[in-house]
Amino acid sequence: ILNYDIMARFRRRTCIILLLFILFVCSIMMALKTLRPDRAGFGDPFGLGLLPELQQRTVLLDNKQNSLNQIQGDTATRVSNLHSIAVNTMKASMPPVNKLEEELSSPNYNFHIFYYSWFGNPQFDGKYIHWNHPLLPHWDPKIANNYPKGRHNPPEDIGANFYPELGSYSSKDPSVIEAHMKQMRAASTGVIVLSWYPPGMADENGEPTDDLVPVILDYAHKYNLKVTFHIEPYKDRDDRSMYHNVKYIIDKYGGHPAFYRHKTSTGRLLPMFYVYDSYVTIPEIWANLLTVSGSQTIRNTPYDALFIALLVEERHKHDIHRSGFDGMYTYFATNGFSYGSSHHNWASLKAFCDSNNLMFIPSVGPGYIDTSIRPWNNHNTRNRVNGKYYETAFSAALLVRPEIISITSFNEWHEGTQIEKAVPKRTGQVVYLDYKPHKPNVYLELTQKWSEKYRKEQEQWLM
Repeated sequence: ILNYDIMARFRRRTCIILLLFILFVCSIMMALKTLRPDRAGFGDPFGLGLLPELQQRTVLLDNKQNSLNQIQGDTATRVSNLHSIAVNTMKASMPPVNKLEEELSSPNYNFHIFYYSWFGNPQFDGKYIHWNHPLLPHWDPKIANNYPKGRHNPPEDIGANFYPELGSYSSKDPSVIEAHMKQMRAASTGVIVLSWYPPGMADENGEPTDDLVPVILDYAHKYNLKVTFHIEPYKDRDDRSMYHNVKYIIDKYGGHPAFYRHKTSTGRLLPMFYVYDSYVTIPEIWANLLTVSGSQTIRNTPYDALFIALLVEERHKHDIHRSGFDGMYTYFATNGFSYGSSHHNWASLKAFCDSNNLMFIPSVGPGYIDTSIRPWNNHNTRNRVNGKYYETAFSAALLVRPEIISITSFNEWHEGTQIEKAVPKRTGQVVYLDYKPHKPNVYLELTQKWSEKYRKEQEQWLM
């Protein structure tokens, strides 16, 4: 009897332990399920609405791919008119269009991403360009004296708070260009907004880059991406020089199949130009170019296009309308930095645009930090909060149902707005920021996730 009692208790205890083990395994499986990525992109480890509205103001400014033919077929249904215009006049030498081995999301031509081709290194350019950016002094000498001076010394010390996975690369390196195109395509963006200066011109820390445009167009076409132009505030930019430069771009690059044209509500296919710092030119000058009655008008000519102005202050919306622009964008990835970049103002800006037949293109970004080149500007830093900041910006943009969303940026490393792959790095006294605890491609995956979400919501808007 005693042995029977002992065996019975042993069996009960064994059953209890087994049951507890099964419950433990089930709970682990449920927990893992909640962390499972959506499609081939990124899941939901980042919640929305967790980032409080930042009120600081300053006076400164799946579908999976099996073959390339399948992608081209999808692209043809979207932009068949563009291809028929472009193929016969294309002069640039195209790379062979090979089957892409990796599965890449289909491009979303309503996601536009700002791209910079101004980086250089000794191997391809004979010297470092932009990675050795100088430390910019504060405009107040009393404040400037409290901060270091000089310039960065690549490759270990670069003008950025993060460090790129590709190192201090050259924008001329074909392998870099291809890697960038693959990353932008993996992120399900569709249109590259290329920073552009006229031939022979550049920003004060760079070199001319217009001769690189054909190569970028070729690689963009390989990945079914489109390219439009972000016209920078070059010297003596006015109505006349803009007319000639728009003509130059369309004549030289407009025949390329990767050249972006936007289908308007009236069915026209028009090039699109983002105009950075448009507000520094008075509306009367822009009106000469952008209104039908203007003395230098580009309207109803072979060079007509959609021109998108930068809105910084609230009053700029009236200037933009008077100038004859077709829309506005906000660029800055700093919520609260300017009126235009403040998420809570997007609804009223969208309403203004809707009532005046303008496009509103909000700009979302993953964060902002530029203290590597402006060491005194820490108050404008916007922490990435492991991706929450980026997701909050996307959520705010989708709320206003924009026709296009722009992303600041793919690789503006100086201002820490890049979504390009970054890696942890420590050199001497410099410790770079990174994307941990996530992988180097986390912001590409988040972009792809929101691109898919935008597509689904846009289908509902159009119903």
